[in-house]
Amino acid sequence: MRLCTVLLALLLGAGGCAAPAAHLRSEGVPVSVAPAAPEPPAARRRPPPIDPEKLAEKLAAIQPQWPVDRYPLPPAARHIDCRRVKCVALTYDDGPGGYTGQLLDILARHHARATFFVIGQKVAEDGPHTLRRMVTEGHEIGNHTWSHTQLTALSDAGIKGELGRAQGIVHHVTGRWMTLMRPPYGATGRRVADEARRRGLAQILWDVDTLDWRDRDSLIVTQRAVAVTPGSVVLMHDIHSTTVEAATQVLDMLALQGYTFVTVSELYGKTLIPGKVYAGEARSAGG
Repeated sequence: MRLCTVLLALLLGAGGCAAPAAHLRSEGVPVSVAPAAPEPPAARRRPPPIDPEKLAEKLAAIQPQWPVDRYPLPPAARHIDCRRVKCVALTYDDGPGGYTGQLLDILARHHARATFFVIGQKVAEDGPHTLRRMVTEGHEIGNHTWSHTQLTALSDAGIKGELGRAQGIVHHVTGRWMTLMRPPYGATGRRVADEARRRGLAQILWDVDTLDWRDRDSLIVTQRAVAVTPGSVVLMHDIHSTTVEAATQVLDMLALQGYTFVTVSELYGKTLIPGKVYAGEARSAGG
């Protein structure tokens, strides 16, 4: 039985994955058991929002390979002064996906670390292995919401649910609370910043955009990715095969230029302020 079918059956008391994607947003899944007789729409009750901890428990129940008592251990912390060393932070959004493992292999061969902004729903579908490998190999994991919804278009409760559910599932898998988030499409504002602040999440944007989602050509992705300056944050997506195909050349070319590959937190070398926007060049946007 597919995970999606089992999970929805556990959460909703109904099998299958036929619910529209929009119904899986942070306000909860608006599906209710059909009454014996029709009732006016106003009388129907919306189910409560899905609690991330309860979701994690249900996932653990249906995926025995998710033991909660064996969290991954990261390698020893590195001390890199990016004020003295040429550093670049490669970041990958929208995973984990089918190519993420291949990308991790490439990064490992180059002794490079990166930051992955993951989507909660994909973590639930993928299982624990990929994220746990990220932790043990020294990569950083950031919050890219539960379903990749534009946060500025949601209510306050919707923003809370998108960030909260993603926080909950990643904590269940890794035992670690994320301290970084990237708003989908880079769309942020006061209400997004307020919720990020409450959850201890700094907002990470970028200063080098490869546009790899649009131009599925590894040569084009490589050309854009290497157009960095010391302190750059590069935006890519590990769900595209062409981006992963470009990774080896990107790493080789930047290494020849003397760059060290660091996580976002290593790039800044300090605790980032929750809610504040950072956009590369080793300094926060707006100063």
